[in-house]
Amino acid sequence: MLPFIVGCALFMQMLDSTVVTTAIPTMAVALGSDPVSLNIAITSYLLAVAVFVPISGWAADRYGARKVFMTAIALFTLSSLTCALSGSLLQLVLSRVIQGVGGAMMVPVGRIILLRTIPKHDLLRAMAFLSMPALIGPMIGPPLGGFLVTYASWHWIFLINLPIGMIGIWMVRRYVQELPAESTLRRLDWLGFLLSAACMACLVGGFESLGQSDTSVLVTASLIGTGLTTGLLYYLHSRRHPDPILDLSLLRIQTFRVAILAGNLCRFAVGATPFLMAMLLQVGFGLSAMSAGMITFAGAVGAMAMKFAAPRILHRWGYRRVLTVNAILTGLSLSLCALFTDLTPVWLMIGVLLIGGFFRSLQFTAVNTLAYADMSHTSMSRASSFAAMGQQLGVSLGVGVAACTLNVSMAWRQATTLASSDVIAGFIVIGILCALPSLSFWRMDPEAGEALHRR
Repeated sequence: MLPFIVGCALFMQMLDSTVVTTAIPTMAVALGSDPVSLNIAITSYLLAVAVFVPISGWAADRYGARKVFMTAIALFTLSSLTCALSGSLLQLVLSRVIQGVGGAMMVPVGRIILLRTIPKHDLLRAMAFLSMPALIGPMIGPPLGGFLVTYASWHWIFLINLPIGMIGIWMVRRYVQELPAESTLRRLDWLGFLLSAACMACLVGGFESLGQSDTSVLVTASLIGTGLTTGLLYYLHSRRHPDPILDLSLLRIQTFRVAILAGNLCRFAVGATPFLMAMLLQVGFGLSAMSAGMITFAGAVGAMAMKFAAPRILHRWGYRRVLTVNAILTGLSLSLCALFTDLTPVWLMIGVLLIGGFFRSLQFTAVNTLAYADMSHTSMSRASSFAAMGQQLGVSLGVGVAACTLNVSMAWRQATTLASSDVIAGFIVIGILCALPSLSFWRMDPEAGEALHRR
């Protein structure tokens, strides 16, 4: 039951993100904004998760993983209600930030419970099974979001989290046992938390501003400069602190380093693909939210199918070979979306998205498990927090890169309205970025990840 329960938390999080993406054009009209600018409703949530996720490991050790897990689900559920009640873009963004705080504790702490409970040789199967409930979210998210937006209102895309959250809290109380307390409790590194939070907030905020046509160059440069400065200060601080909030020494482990640095480029597709598909199908081709959601549905079906094959593929060919080849295939499948036009048959678009979802799912399963292949039991909490922060940062930057590409393309055309040609450029850029990590994967040890197969 444990992978399934933790998967339910992922399900709620992924359902929320995909439903919001599908509803962006409709929400933009209701809130008096434009569709490209409304991507801040996505990035504000992802940024809040990236900022607060480093605390998750400390909170689980300090207050108990089970208690923190339940509290996070409750916070996520209540903030979903305030999202539905928002009457302006500002109110929606603030609610999404609070929702991100809940998500920052919910998924990483759930993963900590899983990592400390399940033996390492069963971790690959558990991670593959863990992702299955989460993939149901993207599967039903786009068509459900399209249905709700078309036949009800956008408010219901948040209200559907309420019953899911209540069921999740009941399941945790019923089936999850509290983990044994750590022998020594770490003190929270407040200075390190503030520096890392400022670094990530400014870097992602600066990159996000690149996608906003009304933001000055000075503001963008100031944000990025502040982010780099605070990042350097955190690096110097972490070398002196006995127990830093983000343990950079974990990057000395090759499998963890590759999974975090190279693997997160692959995660650009997680944030960018749903956003770009919504822009292409609804704004570029003029399809309804319902029709766009049904087409996007295919990518999640392909991802679901891969979960049954991923353990066998990785066992047969190994992490190094699979990640190297599959990174290129993932990039190609994304770039193929640039060939879509309003005359492209629906079945062909569905086929491309189906195959692309298949490759992306294999890549994420491999990267997620590789991060813990050589990690000791005592380092699991710190590694989980570090990995979750990197994952959310990668997804957030993916949305930022996509939005930035759209605006650059519109500026190149000297146009003020989005066209399908702008979205095509976005797919090409994201496809190239997702294929680049193949170089890092190939330089790994040929035996990387073998510890996951040993009993």
